[in-house]
Amino acid sequence: MRLSLILFLALFVTVSVRPLPTAAAVETADTIVRGGTVVTMDAGRRVIENGTVVIQGDKIIAVGGPELAAKYKAKTVIDATGRAVMPGLVNTHTHAPMVLFRGIADDLMLQEWLTKFIFPAEAKNVTREMVKAGTRLACLEMISGGTTCYVDMYYFEDDIAAVTEAAGMRAILGETIIDFPVPDALTPQLGLQNAEKFIQQYKTGHPLITPAVAPHAPYTCAPEVLAACRKLADKYEVPLVTHLVEDLKENDIVFQKYGMRPIPFVEKAGLFGPRMIAAHVVHPSPEDILTLKKYDVGAAHCPQSNMKLAAGVSPVVELRAAGIAVGLGTDGAASNNDLDMFEEMDTAAKLHKLTRRDPTALPAQTALEMATIEGARAIHMEKRIGSLETGKLADLIIVDISSAHQLPSYNLYSTLVYATKAGDVETVFINGRLLMRDRRMLTLDPVAIRKEAIDYRKRILDSLKAK
Repeated sequence: MRLSLILFLALFVTVSVRPLPTAAAVETADTIVRGGTVVTMDAGRRVIENGTVVIQGDKIIAVGGPELAAKYKAKTVIDATGRAVMPGLVNTHTHAPMVLFRGIADDLMLQEWLTKFIFPAEAKNVTREMVKAGTRLACLEMISGGTTCYVDMYYFEDDIAAVTEAAGMRAILGETIIDFPVPDALTPQLGLQNAEKFIQQYKTGHPLITPAVAPHAPYTCAPEVLAACRKLADKYEVPLVTHLVEDLKENDIVFQKYGMRPIPFVEKAGLFGPRMIAAHVVHPSPEDILTLKKYDVGAAHCPQSNMKLAAGVSPVVELRAAGIAVGLGTDGAASNNDLDMFEEMDTAAKLHKLTRRDPTALPAQTALEMATIEGARAIHMEKRIGSLETGKLADLIIVDISSAHQLPSYNLYSTLVYATKAGDVETVFINGRLLMRDRRMLTLDPVAIRKEAIDYRKRILDSLKAK
Protein backbone atom coordinates (compact mmCIF):
# COMPACT_ATOMS: atom_id res chain seq x y z
CA MET A 1 0.00 0.00 0.00
CA ARG A 2 2.81 2.36 0.93
CA LEU A 3 4.68 1.55 -2.31
CA SER A 4 1.57 2.25 -4.37
CA LEU A 5 1.16 5.62 -2.66
CA ILE A 6 4.77 6.56 -3.46
CA LEU A 7 4.33 5.61 -7.10
CA PHE A 8 1.10 7.59 -7.29
CA LEU A 9 2.77 10.69 -5.82
CA ALA A 10 5.72 10.40 -8.22
CA LEU A 11 3.38 10.13 -11.19
CA PHE A 12 1.36 13.10 -9.95
CA VAL A 13 4.48 15.25 -9.62
CA THR A 14 5.71 14.26 -13.09
CA VAL A 15 2.38 15.13 -14.71
CA SER A 16 1.95 18.35 -12.77
CA VAL A 17 5.31 19.81 -13.86
CA ARG A 18 4.88 18.91 -17.54
CA PRO A 19 4.55 22.26 -19.48
CA LEU A 20 1.14 23.14 -20.81
CA PRO A 21 0.82 23.41 -24.61
CA THR A 22 1.21 26.98 -25.86
CA ALA A 23 -0.70 28.66 -28.66
CA ALA A 24 1.21 29.25 -31.89
CA ALA A 25 3.00 32.59 -31.87
CA VAL A 26 1.17 35.34 -33.72
CA GLU A 27 3.36 37.42 -36.02
CA THR A 28 2.81 41.11 -36.70
CA ALA A 29 2.38 42.75 -40.09
CA ASP A 30 1.27 46.08 -41.44
CA THR A 31 -1.65 44.87 -43.57
CA ILE A 32 -3.67 41.71 -44.10
CA VAL A 33 -5.93 41.31 -47.11
CA ARG A 34 -8.18 38.31 -46.51
CA GLY A 35 -11.23 36.52 -47.82
CA GLY A 36 -10.84 37.31 -51.51
CA THR A 37 -9.93 35.10 -54.46
CA VAL A 38 -6.19 35.61 -54.78
CA VAL A 39 -4.97 35.51 -58.38
CA THR A 40 -1.25 35.11 -57.77
CA MET A 41 0.13 35.01 -61.35
CA ASP A 42 3.04 33.07 -59.87
CA ALA A 43 4.85 30.32 -61.80
CA GLY A 44 2.07 27.85 -60.99
CA ARG A 45 -0.65 30.43 -61.71
CA ARG A 46 -2.28 29.59 -58.38
CA VAL A 47 -5.75 30.93 -57.73
CA ILE A 48 -6.55 30.73 -54.01
CA GLU A 49 -10.16 30.84 -52.89
CA ASN A 50 -10.66 32.58 -49.54
CA GLY A 51 -7.02 33.62 -49.80
CA THR A 52 -4.80 35.86 -47.72
CA VAL A 53 -2.02 38.28 -48.61
CA VAL A 54 0.16 39.67 -45.81
CA ILE A 55 2.16 42.89 -46.24
CA GLN A 56 5.01 44.19 -44.12
CA GLY A 57 6.66 47.44 -45.17
CA ASP A 58 6.94 47.52 -48.95
CA LYS A 59 6.88 43.74 -49.43
CA ILE A 60 4.56 40.76 -49.46
CA ILE A 61 5.61 38.43 -46.64
CA ALA A 62 3.02 35.67 -47.06
CA VAL A 63 0.46 34.45 -49.58
CA GLY A 64 -1.86 31.56 -48.84
CA GLY A 65 -5.19 30.38 -47.52
CA PRO A 66 -7.35 31.47 -44.58
CA GLU A 67 -4.94 29.94 -42.06
CA LEU A 68 -2.59 32.91 -42.58
CA ALA A 69 -5.21 35.30 -41.24
CA ALA A 70 -4.91 33.54 -37.87
CA LYS A 71 -1.10 33.47 -37.97
CA TYR A 72 -0.73 37.23 -38.36
CA LYS A 73 -2.16 40.32 -36.75
CA ALA A 74 -2.03 43.72 -38.38
CA LYS A 75 -3.09 47.31 -37.89
CA THR A 76 -4.96 47.25 -41.19
CA VAL A 77 -7.15 44.28 -42.10
CA ILE A 78 -9.12 44.42 -45.35
CA ASP A 79 -11.95 42.02 -46.02
CA ALA A 80 -11.87 41.20 -49.75
CA THR A 81 -14.75 38.71 -49.74
CA GLY A 82 -16.49 38.63 -53.11
CA ARG A 83 -13.52 40.28 -54.80
CA ALA A 84 -10.39 39.33 -56.71
CA VAL A 85 -7.02 40.18 -55.20
CA MET A 86 -4.43 40.37 -57.96
CA PRO A 87 -1.14 41.99 -58.97
CA GLY A 88 -1.29 45.61 -60.00
CA LEU A 89 -1.37 46.16 -63.75
CA VAL A 90 1.80 47.14 -65.63
CA ASN A 91 1.38 49.71 -68.42
CA THR A 92 4.50 49.08 -70.50
CA HIS A 93 4.23 52.18 -72.70
CA THR A 94 2.63 55.59 -72.40
CA HIS A 95 3.24 59.34 -72.48
CA ALA A 96 1.56 60.48 -69.28
CA PRO A 97 1.24 64.26 -69.81
CA MET A 98 -0.41 63.72 -73.20
CA VAL A 99 -3.71 63.09 -71.42
CA LEU A 100 -4.16 66.85 -71.81
CA PHE A 101 -4.20 66.29 -75.60
CA ARG A 102 -6.89 63.62 -75.30
CA GLY A 103 -9.14 63.91 -78.36
CA ILE A 104 -7.28 66.86 -79.86
CA ALA A 105 -6.86 65.06 -83.21
CA ASP A 106 -8.52 61.78 -84.08
CA ASP A 107 -9.13 59.51 -87.06
CA LEU A 108 -5.79 60.22 -88.76
CA MET A 109 -2.80 58.22 -89.96
CA LEU A 110 0.16 58.18 -87.56
CA GLN A 111 2.56 60.46 -89.45
CA GLU A 112 -0.16 63.04 -90.24
CA TRP A 113 -1.38 62.90 -86.65
CA LEU A 114 2.16 63.48 -85.35
CA THR A 115 3.50 66.09 -87.74
CA LYS A 116 0.38 68.19 -88.34
CA PHE A 117 -1.22 68.12 -84.90
CA ILE A 118 0.75 66.61 -82.01
CA PHE A 119 4.21 68.06 -82.61
CA PRO A 120 2.77 71.60 -83.18
CA ALA A 121 0.51 71.34 -80.12
CA GLU A 122 3.46 70.22 -78.01
CA ALA A 123 5.65 73.07 -79.30
CA LYS A 124 3.04 75.62 -78.20
CA ASN A 125 1.95 74.07 -74.90
CA VAL A 126 4.47 71.76 -73.27
CA THR A 127 5.99 73.47 -70.24
CA ARG A 128 7.01 72.19 -66.84
CA GLU A 129 3.66 73.23 -65.40
CA MET A 130 1.71 71.55 -68.21
CA VAL A 131 3.71 68.34 -67.77
CA LYS A 132 3.00 68.30 -64.04
CA ALA A 133 -0.72 68.92 -64.56
CA GLY A 134 -0.94 66.20 -67.20
CA THR A 135 0.94 63.71 -65.06
CA ARG A 136 -1.38 64.36 -62.12
CA LEU A 137 -4.38 63.60 -64.33
CA ALA A 138 -2.68 60.51 -65.77
CA CYS A 139 -1.77 59.16 -62.32
CA LEU A 140 -5.35 59.72 -61.14
CA GLU A 141 -6.68 57.78 -64.12
CA MET A 142 -4.14 54.96 -63.84
CA ILE A 143 -4.48 54.41 -60.11
CA SER A 144 -8.28 54.48 -60.41
CA GLY A 145 -8.05 51.71 -63.02
CA GLY A 146 -5.61 49.45 -61.17
CA THR A 147 -2.35 50.36 -62.91
CA THR A 148 0.48 50.33 -60.38
CA CYS A 149 3.54 50.69 -62.65
CA TYR A 150 3.98 52.50 -65.96
CA VAL A 151 6.71 53.16 -68.51
CA ASP A 152 6.87 56.71 -69.84
CA MET A 153 8.88 58.69 -72.36
CA TYR A 154 8.32 62.43 -72.65
CA TYR A 155 9.85 65.82 -71.82
CA PHE A 156 10.70 67.39 -68.44
CA GLU A 157 10.83 63.87 -67.09
CA ASP A 158 12.14 65.09 -63.74
CA ASP A 159 8.80 66.84 -63.20
CA ILE A 160 6.93 63.71 -64.26
CA ALA A 161 8.99 61.82 -61.68
CA ALA A 162 8.21 64.30 -58.90
CA VAL A 163 4.45 64.09 -59.51
CA THR A 164 4.55 60.30 -59.90
CA GLU A 165 6.44 59.93 -56.64
CA ALA A 166 4.00 62.23 -54.82
CA ALA A 167 1.09 60.15 -56.15
CA GLY A 168 2.80 56.99 -54.88
CA MET A 169 3.09 55.29 -58.28
CA ARG A 170 5.91 53.11 -59.59
CA ALA A 171 7.38 54.06 -62.97
CA ILE A 172 10.22 53.71 -65.45
CA LEU A 173 10.64 57.22 -66.82
CA GLY A 174 12.72 58.04 -69.88
CA GLU A 175 13.86 61.49 -70.96
CA THR A 176 13.07 61.69 -74.69
CA ILE A 177 15.99 62.29 -77.06
CA ILE A 178 15.07 63.50 -80.57
CA ASP A 179 16.89 65.19 -83.43
CA PHE A 180 14.79 68.37 -83.71
CA PRO A 181 14.09 71.08 -81.09
CA VAL A 182 11.60 70.04 -78.40
CA PRO A 183 10.24 71.87 -75.34
CA ASP A 184 13.07 70.91 -72.97
CA ALA A 185 16.01 70.63 -75.41
CA LEU A 186 16.92 72.49 -78.60
CA THR A 187 19.34 69.75 -79.68
CA PRO A 188 19.71 66.00 -79.03
CA GLN A 189 22.97 66.79 -77.22
CA LEU A 190 21.07 68.93 -74.72
CA GLY A 191 18.52 66.14 -74.45
CA LEU A 192 21.29 63.72 -73.56
CA GLN A 193 22.56 66.13 -70.91
CA ASN A 194 19.06 66.41 -69.45
CA ALA A 195 18.77 62.63 -69.43
CA GLU A 196 22.06 62.23 -67.57
CA LYS A 197 21.06 64.78 -64.92
CA PHE A 198 17.75 63.00 -64.47
CA ILE A 199 19.45 59.62 -64.12
CA GLN A 200 21.87 61.00 -61.55
CA GLN A 201 18.95 62.39 -59.56
CA TYR A 202 17.08 59.06 -59.29
CA LYS A 203 19.67 56.32 -59.82
CA THR A 204 20.47 55.65 -56.16
CA GLY A 205 17.91 52.94 -55.44
CA HIS A 206 14.78 55.06 -55.44
CA PRO A 207 11.84 52.97 -54.16
CA LEU A 208 9.46 54.03 -56.95
CA ILE A 209 11.26 55.78 -59.81
CA THR A 210 13.60 54.05 -62.27
CA PRO A 211 15.22 56.53 -64.68
CA ALA A 212 15.76 55.58 -68.32
CA VAL A 213 17.11 56.89 -71.60
CA ALA A 214 14.50 57.26 -74.35
CA PRO A 215 15.58 57.89 -77.94
CA HIS A 216 12.31 58.64 -79.71
CA ALA A 217 12.54 56.35 -82.75
CA PRO A 218 14.85 55.24 -85.59
CA TYR A 219 13.28 57.77 -87.97
CA THR A 220 13.77 60.73 -85.59
CA CYS A 221 17.25 59.97 -84.24
CA ALA A 222 20.50 59.91 -86.23
CA PRO A 223 22.80 56.87 -85.83
CA GLU A 224 25.26 58.80 -83.68
CA VAL A 225 22.42 59.90 -81.38
CA LEU A 226 21.21 56.30 -80.99
CA ALA A 227 24.77 55.19 -80.18
CA ALA A 228 25.11 57.97 -77.58
CA CYS A 229 21.83 56.89 -75.96
CA ARG A 230 23.06 53.31 -75.61
CA LYS A 231 26.37 54.54 -74.18
CA LEU A 232 24.54 56.61 -71.59
CA ALA A 233 22.21 53.75 -70.62
CA ASP A 234 25.17 51.40 -70.23
CA LYS A 235 27.16 53.94 -68.20
CA TYR A 236 24.47 54.02 -65.51
CA GLU A 237 22.96 50.55 -66.11
CA VAL A 238 19.47 51.95 -66.66
CA PRO A 239 16.70 50.89 -69.08
CA LEU A 240 16.50 52.18 -72.63
CA VAL A 241 13.04 52.86 -74.07
CA THR A 242 12.18 53.57 -77.72
CA HIS A 243 9.48 53.30 -80.37
CA LEU A 244 10.31 50.59 -82.90
CA VAL A 245 8.72 49.52 -86.22
CA GLU A 246 5.47 51.21 -85.26
CA ASP A 247 4.05 51.58 -88.76
CA LEU A 248 4.95 50.96 -92.40
CA LYS A 249 5.77 54.62 -93.02
CA GLU A 250 8.58 54.28 -90.47
CA ASN A 251 10.01 51.41 -92.49
CA ASP A 252 9.89 53.56 -95.64
CA ILE A 253 11.53 56.59 -94.00
CA VAL A 254 14.39 54.59 -92.49
CA PHE A 255 14.98 52.62 -95.70
CA GLN A 256 15.10 55.80 -97.80
CA LYS A 257 17.61 57.39 -95.42
CA TYR A 258 19.83 54.42 -94.57
CA GLY A 259 19.07 51.67 -97.08
CA MET A 260 17.85 49.18 -94.48
CA ARG A 261 14.86 48.37 -92.32
CA PRO A 262 14.57 49.94 -88.83
CA ILE A 263 15.69 46.96 -86.76
CA PRO A 264 18.86 46.18 -88.78
CA PHE A 265 19.54 49.94 -88.77
CA VAL A 266 19.14 50.13 -85.00
CA GLU A 267 21.40 47.11 -84.54
CA LYS A 268 24.10 48.61 -86.76
CA ALA A 269 23.85 51.92 -84.87
CA GLY A 270 24.52 50.03 -81.63
CA LEU A 271 21.25 50.80 -79.86
CA PHE A 272 20.45 47.23 -78.81
CA GLY A 273 21.62 46.12 -75.40
CA PRO A 274 20.48 45.13 -71.92
CA ARG A 275 17.29 46.40 -70.28
CA MET A 276 15.77 47.57 -73.58
CA ILE A 277 12.03 48.15 -73.99
CA ALA A 278 10.64 48.54 -77.51
CA ALA A 279 7.19 50.07 -77.92
CA HIS A 280 4.72 48.81 -80.54
CA VAL A 281 6.86 46.37 -82.63
CA VAL A 282 4.10 46.20 -85.23
CA HIS A 283 6.08 45.37 -88.39
CA PRO A 284 9.10 43.17 -87.57
CA SER A 285 10.26 40.61 -90.12
CA PRO A 286 10.97 37.02 -89.00
CA GLU A 287 14.67 37.96 -88.96
CA ASP A 288 13.87 41.04 -86.86
CA ILE A 289 12.13 38.87 -84.28
CA LEU A 290 15.28 36.76 -83.93
CA THR A 291 17.30 39.94 -83.42
CA LEU A 292 14.94 41.13 -80.67
CA LYS A 293 15.27 37.77 -78.95
CA LYS A 294 19.07 37.88 -79.28
CA TYR A 295 19.21 41.09 -77.27
CA ASP A 296 16.42 40.14 -74.81
CA VAL A 297 14.35 43.15 -75.86
CA GLY A 298 11.00 43.50 -74.10
CA ALA A 299 8.06 44.50 -76.30
CA ALA A 300 5.18 46.81 -75.40
CA HIS A 301 2.04 45.88 -77.35
CA CYS A 302 -0.40 48.80 -77.69
CA PRO A 303 -3.40 47.30 -79.50
CA GLN A 304 -5.90 50.14 -79.17
CA SER A 305 -3.50 52.89 -80.23
CA ASN A 306 -2.21 50.85 -83.17
CA MET A 307 -5.77 50.11 -84.27
CA LYS A 308 -6.93 53.72 -83.95
CA LEU A 309 -3.98 55.03 -85.98
CA ALA A 310 -4.27 52.14 -88.45
CA ALA A 311 -0.61 51.35 -87.80
CA GLY A 312 -1.19 47.61 -88.00
CA VAL A 313 -1.27 44.58 -85.73
CA SER A 314 1.82 43.44 -83.87
CA PRO A 315 2.65 39.73 -84.40
CA VAL A 316 2.29 39.04 -80.71
CA VAL A 317 1.80 35.29 -81.14
CA GLU A 318 5.07 35.01 -83.09
CA LEU A 319 6.93 37.26 -80.66
CA ARG A 320 5.81 35.17 -77.70
CA ALA A 321 6.59 31.92 -79.53
CA ALA A 322 10.15 33.21 -80.02
CA GLY A 323 10.47 33.74 -76.26
CA ILE A 324 10.16 37.52 -76.32
CA ALA A 325 8.41 39.04 -73.31
CA VAL A 326 5.39 41.02 -74.51
CA GLY A 327 3.54 43.37 -72.18
CA LEU A 328 0.55 45.61 -72.78
CA GLY A 329 0.60 49.38 -73.06
CA THR A 330 -1.98 52.07 -73.61
CA ASP A 331 0.31 54.51 -75.44
CA GLY A 332 -0.55 58.15 -74.72
CA ALA A 333 -4.16 59.14 -74.24
CA ALA A 334 -3.87 61.43 -77.28
CA SER A 335 -3.91 58.33 -79.47
CA ASN A 336 -6.01 55.86 -77.48
CA ASN A 337 -7.88 57.87 -75.86
CA ASP A 338 -7.53 56.53 -72.31
CA LEU A 339 -5.12 54.76 -69.97
CA ASP A 340 -7.40 51.81 -69.23
CA MET A 341 -5.46 48.54 -69.00
CA PHE A 342 -8.60 46.43 -68.63
CA GLU A 343 -9.66 47.67 -72.07
CA GLU A 344 -6.21 46.81 -73.46
CA MET A 345 -6.48 43.22 -72.15
CA ASP A 346 -9.91 42.79 -73.69
CA THR A 347 -8.86 44.34 -76.99
CA ALA A 348 -5.62 42.37 -77.27
CA ALA A 349 -7.34 39.04 -76.71
CA LYS A 350 -10.03 39.77 -79.30
CA LEU A 351 -7.81 41.48 -81.87
CA HIS A 352 -5.51 38.51 -82.30
CA LYS A 353 -8.40 36.07 -82.47
CA LEU A 354 -9.88 38.13 -85.30
CA THR A 355 -6.77 38.79 -87.34
CA ARG A 356 -5.61 35.17 -87.12
CA ARG A 357 -9.16 33.78 -87.40
CA ASP A 358 -8.32 31.62 -84.42
CA PRO A 359 -10.30 31.98 -81.17
CA THR A 360 -7.48 30.24 -79.28
CA ALA A 361 -4.75 32.63 -80.48
CA LEU A 362 -4.59 34.74 -77.32
CA PRO A 363 -6.65 33.36 -74.42
CA ALA A 364 -7.90 35.44 -71.50
CA GLN A 365 -5.26 34.06 -69.16
CA THR A 366 -2.52 35.09 -71.57
CA ALA A 367 -3.95 38.61 -71.81
CA LEU A 368 -3.92 38.88 -68.02
CA GLU A 369 -0.34 37.61 -67.96
CA MET A 370 0.64 40.32 -70.44
CA ALA A 371 -0.81 42.95 -68.11
CA THR A 372 0.93 41.56 -65.01
CA ILE A 373 3.85 39.12 -64.85
CA GLU A 374 4.73 39.18 -68.57
CA GLY A 375 4.46 42.96 -68.56
CA ALA A 376 6.90 42.99 -65.66
CA ARG A 377 9.23 40.70 -67.64
CA ALA A 378 8.97 42.94 -70.70
CA ILE A 379 10.26 45.87 -68.64
CA HIS A 380 12.86 43.66 -66.89
CA MET A 381 11.26 43.96 -63.43
CA GLU A 382 9.74 40.49 -63.03
CA LYS A 383 11.87 39.72 -59.97
CA ARG A 384 10.26 42.62 -58.13
CA ILE A 385 6.69 43.00 -59.38
CA GLY A 386 4.03 41.35 -61.56
CA SER A 387 2.86 38.55 -59.26
CA LEU A 388 1.75 38.04 -55.67
CA GLU A 389 4.61 36.10 -54.12
CA THR A 390 6.54 36.20 -50.85
CA GLY A 391 9.41 38.66 -51.12
CA LYS A 392 8.01 40.68 -54.01
CA LEU A 393 7.02 44.31 -53.72
CA ALA A 394 3.47 44.82 -52.50
CA ASP A 395 1.84 46.19 -55.65
CA LEU A 396 -1.66 44.73 -55.65
CA ILE A 397 -5.25 45.63 -56.38
CA ILE A 398 -8.64 44.50 -55.12
CA VAL A 399 -11.27 44.21 -57.84
CA ASP A 400 -15.02 43.82 -57.36
CA ILE A 401 -16.26 40.79 -59.32
CA SER A 402 -19.88 40.88 -58.18
CA SER A 403 -21.34 43.57 -60.45
CA ALA A 404 -24.20 42.82 -62.81
CA HIS A 405 -21.93 42.93 -65.85
CA GLN A 406 -19.68 40.25 -64.31
CA LEU A 407 -22.26 37.69 -63.19
CA PRO A 408 -22.49 34.78 -63.34
CA SER A 409 -18.77 33.97 -63.35
CA TYR A 410 -17.60 30.54 -64.48
CA ASN A 411 -13.96 31.33 -65.18
CA LEU A 412 -12.16 34.08 -63.27
CA TYR A 413 -9.66 34.87 -66.03
CA SER A 414 -12.55 35.29 -68.46
CA THR A 415 -14.39 37.53 -66.02
CA LEU A 416 -11.37 39.74 -65.42
CA VAL A 417 -10.44 40.15 -69.09
CA TYR A 418 -13.76 40.18 -70.94
CA ALA A 419 -16.21 41.58 -68.38
CA THR A 420 -14.34 43.68 -65.83
CA LYS A 421 -13.98 47.45 -66.20
CA ALA A 422 -11.52 49.93 -64.75
CA GLY A 423 -14.27 51.21 -62.45
CA ASP A 424 -14.49 47.79 -60.79
CA VAL A 425 -11.11 48.38 -59.13
CA GLU A 426 -11.80 49.26 -55.50
CA THR A 427 -8.47 49.32 -53.68
CA VAL A 428 -4.86 49.84 -54.78
CA PHE A 429 -1.58 49.20 -52.96
CA ILE A 430 1.79 50.26 -54.35
CA ASN A 431 4.96 49.47 -52.43
CA GLY A 432 2.77 48.40 -49.52
CA ARG A 433 1.07 51.79 -49.32
CA LEU A 434 -2.66 52.29 -49.77
CA LEU A 435 -3.25 54.74 -52.62
CA MET A 436 -6.97 54.10 -53.08
CA ARG A 437 -9.40 52.38 -50.74
CA ASP A 438 -12.99 51.62 -51.64
CA ARG A 439 -12.68 53.99 -54.64
CA ARG A 440 -11.51 56.87 -52.43
CA MET A 441 -8.21 58.39 -53.55
CA LEU A 442 -5.73 58.84 -50.71
CA THR A 443 -2.76 60.52 -52.42
CA LEU A 444 -4.40 62.77 -55.03
CA ASP A 445 -7.18 65.38 -55.05
CA PRO A 446 -9.55 64.31 -57.86
CA VAL A 447 -11.65 67.51 -57.76
CA ALA A 448 -8.64 69.82 -58.10
CA ILE A 449 -7.09 67.66 -60.82
CA ARG A 450 -10.27 67.62 -62.91
CA LYS A 451 -10.59 71.40 -62.63
CA GLU A 452 -6.97 71.82 -63.68
CA ALA A 453 -7.55 69.63 -66.74
CA ILE A 454 -10.57 71.69 -67.81
CA ASP A 455 -8.53 74.89 -67.44
CA TYR A 456 -5.80 73.47 -69.66
CA ARG A 457 -8.34 72.61 -72.34
CA LYS A 458 -9.03 76.32 -72.88
CA ARG A 459 -5.33 77.19 -72.92
CA ILE A 460 -4.57 74.50 -75.50
CA LEU A 461 -7.48 75.50 -77.73
CA ASP A 462 -6.43 79.16 -77.58
CA SER A 463 -2.85 78.25 -78.48
CA LEU A 464 -3.96 76.35 -81.58
CA LYS A 465 -6.03 79.31 -82.78
CA ALA A 466 -3.11 81.72 -82.38
CA LYS A 467 -0.80 82.20 -85.36
